[in-house]
Amino acid sequence: MFSRILPVMRKEFIHIIRDPRTLAIMFVMPLMQLILLGYAATSDVRDIPLAVYDQDRSAASRQLISDFVQSGQFIASTYTSSERELAALIDAGRVRAGLIIPPAYAADLAGSHGAQVVFVIDGSDPTIASTALASARLIGQASAGSIQQQIVAQRGGSFGALPLEVRTRVWYNPDMASAFFMIPGLTGLVLQFQATLLTATAIVRERERGTIEQLIVTPIRPIELILGKILPYAFVAVVIALEVLLIGTLWFGVPIKGDLALLLGITGIFLISTLGIGLLISTIANTQQEALLLTMFTLLPSVFLSGFIYPLSALPAWLQPVSGIIPLTYFLTVARGIIIKGVGIESLIPQVTALTIFAVILIGLASSRFRKRLD
Repeated sequence: MFSRILPVMRKEFIHIIRDPRTLAIMFVMPLMQLILLGYAATSDVRDIPLAVYDQDRSAASRQLISDFVQSGQFIASTYTSSERELAALIDAGRVRAGLIIPPAYAADLAGSHGAQVVFVIDGSDPTIASTALASARLIGQASAGSIQQQIVAQRGGSFGALPLEVRTRVWYNPDMASAFFMIPGLTGLVLQFQATLLTATAIVRERERGTIEQLIVTPIRPIELILGKILPYAFVAVVIALEVLLIGTLWFGVPIKGDLALLLGITGIFLISTLGIGLLISTIANTQQEALLLTMFTLLPSVFLSGFIYPLSALPAWLQPVSGIIPLTYFLTVARGIIIKGVGIESLIPQVTALTIFAVILIGLASSRFRKRLD
């Protein structure tokens, strides 16, 4: 029996060796999975961007800010001049939390009733929000204990109530439900995977069957052929995105707080970039199996490095810039911003600009390579 199996095995090994690109992808993908899972698959959150609205500007308020920064959990990335400015920064996703210190903070500390500060948390990402909430409370307790010791040392006797209270507010997702975070992300991930895979395999399938040559000899320009091949799959991808949004809203109870038309318009820009990725894969792959592997190869970084599951602040410093070249990173900010926060276009201009640049570059590069292959 083994003598009959051996020739078949030999034939399959020859096929594997004769396709070095597929073989290389098969060996590179486990290595990429190991690196991404080893470095990116972590829920440890540090260096959370923090906006500070310090209305007191005293030594006591500066000490409180220092306590937050020295904890290692927060970075005082910006100082604001109003609560409205602080809210705009959280809406745009530039900061994840805000610390509001009242004008009479130092005077209240010296008084008998103590002082209160407000700590605002962006609840759209439950992982970051829960970490920020717990850290703020611990820092507040530690700061209050230190201040209490100073007061007792100066005045003598005892000080009943803690002199500092950190009052926390969770915006957008007060219950910190994971569905509010995952459903918008799934919309982008499903859209990218389906659009890329359908576009890449559809064109490669024509090449495998030898029918693409029949299309080439017809009186049709390359750009018309490209559009004719990818537009049906673009329509299918949009329907899939609407399906995910509908199920997320009706089944999981995730309301769309923002403008649905704005979300669909930006989704269309994101869809162009994903179609460009699929078209680019079709110019590289020779078989449907190779196209599938390349699609998975592009999907892995999108899952782990875009903020879909793990916070970008939890990534190693050398991996964080990589997220900036992944279109899904920007679309996730858009989807979560519109669906969870209800933000408008004014808060999403950087993301829309980045998605537009990606769409132009990817479609242009893919179309150029595809036309050369047709020639």
